[in-house]
Amino acid sequence: MPSKVIQWFPGHMAKTRRMMAECLPLVDAVIEILDARIPRSSQNPEIDKICADKPRLVILSKSTLANPDITAEWKRYFREHEKGCIVCDFVTGQGMNEIIPELQRICAATLEKYDAKGMHGKALRAMVVGIPNVGKSSFINKITGAKKAKVEDRPGVTVDKQWVKTPYRLELLDMPGVLWPKFEDHVVAENLALTGAIKDNILDVEELACVLCSRLSSIDPDSFFARYSLSEDLREGATGYELLEAVGRKRGFLVRGGEVNTERTALMLLDELRGCKIGRISLERPRKHSLKTTES
Repeated sequence: MPSKVIQWFPGHMAKTRRMMAECLPLVDAVIEILDARIPRSSQNPEIDKICADKPRLVILSKSTLANPDITAEWKRYFREHEKGCIVCDFVTGQGMNEIIPELQRICAATLEKYDAKGMHGKALRAMVVGIPNVGKSSFINKITGAKKAKVEDRPGVTVDKQWVKTPYRLELLDMPGVLWPKFEDHVVAENLALTGAIKDNILDVEELACVLCSRLSSIDPDSFFARYSLSEDLREGATGYELLEAVGRKRGFLVRGGEVNTERTALMLLDELRGCKIGRISLERPRKHSLKTTES
């Protein structure tokens, strides 16, 4: 874990928590978007508390970046815990055609109530929530077929709520991304940092990359060692820093005197993880709270 505790809670996020609680009576359901690589870490407990009484549809986004077998485990996990769950990729459109039927299923009682009152065709209203950079805006643009929400590959872009109509019997309330004030679980903080949910400019990227190297050597050593042509001697007992240096040497990231440019190496490693160049890596799986145990 990086020595500096990871914290990031801009003022607009505190405002968003209050806004969510105020707007909840206006919606029939909550659509919670989680990162398929880190479903547990990207599930904000504040959202769980605020939205506990509403039907919930969990969408596991960025699924093409995650290990498909582990993603299937997460899908079963959420459905066992009485939540709807769809696996999606908002770039390719994978899973998008399952969203409306699943939302109608979990909101069947509400739709029946509307029909009984003669409100045939009344649209469901759903609040879209999730942490920063998890894909909320991409989801809204994909389901509406138009650029209704601003999309950037960095956290903290959406800063206010907005109502969005879709071509279906559904209206969406888009909320800004919400983190929580204190990450008491250092593994959660690391996961959020590794996947880009926290702005890189507040982190020590070299320490974070050392964490990443240690994780990859445990989670998927074959992909990691093959990607960077690392020596098999490093498989047993090598520290994160030793692995970081080895990667830098293999890539030729050297400075005067033959020393490794560890900052450049660290930035490259984080970019390649997020770009799926190392492989389809899931950093956690259900009921396994330590990334060291993801293979068990």
